[in-house]
Amino acid sequence: MKALHGIAFVLVIVGGLNWLLVGLFGWDVGNIFGGQSALISKIVYILVGLSAVYLVTTHKKDCKACEAKMPTSASGNPM
Repeated sequence: MKALHGIAFVLVIVGGLNWLLVGLFGWDVGNIFGGQSALISKIVYILVGLSAVYLVTTHKKDCKACEAKMPTSASGNPM
């Protein structure tokens, strides 16, 4: 699962950088592969989206920062 997490993380970074380029310069990385309608571009977009869904659903389990002690309420029970 560690490899899957790493691949998903890289794909989400690629997607984030793509949106940065779209926002700043109006240039989509998908244009390298023949535009948004090209099959390879669609596959990349789908993989980036699925990676984001995977990371959102597994974040708490895999996140080292989330493993730290969570704040508790006054009664000592987790919030």
